[in-house]
Amino acid sequence: MYVTGAAESRRSLPGDLPPGAPDDGRSLFERILGSGLPDEESYILWRGEHCFALLNAYPYGSGHLMVLPQRAAAQLDELGAETSAELWAGVQLAVTAVRAAYRPDGVNVGINLGTAAGAGVPDHLHVHVLPRWAADSNFTTTISALRLAPEPFPVTLAKNNNALRRWPMSPSHVP
Repeated sequence: MYVTGAAESRRSLPGDLPPGAPDDGRSLFERILGSGLPDEESYILWRGEHCFALLNAYPYGSGHLMVLPQRAAAQLDELGAETSAELWAGVQLAVTAVRAAYRPDGVNVGINLGTAAGAGVPDHLHVHVLPRWAADSNFTTTISALRLAPEPFPVTLAKNNNALRRWPMSPSHVP
């Protein structure tokens, strides 16, 4: 579990470039996907042919995950038909898994396209899947850069992985 500023915790993400390293042209998410780390260490939940899902490093609540294409695309119209279809199938899988793992009252699904829309990584679109409860009132993220993770990432990873295994879109791609 962490409670820290974004700049401090960002340094430890698997896809971050070392200080002073030249930009290799890949997005943060492409670097995470290609990091070579085990999925448990990079928090990758699912790998498809064209898309994958991982935990959000700055969750708005327990179970917050993202589904995204393996190759960076800033806009939906930049995706090919197969990638687009797998993206939405992955979102359906993620919603089903989040519901099974957390039993929320509802689920937010959303995309922020572009910096003006709130995208933190505007060069690589990603679909947020976030369980919600009728009584949740976490306003902290709206007034500061603080993120609260009510459970450790390994626990969130295990819950979502267990739920994903029950409804595999493609069993060979679930870690």
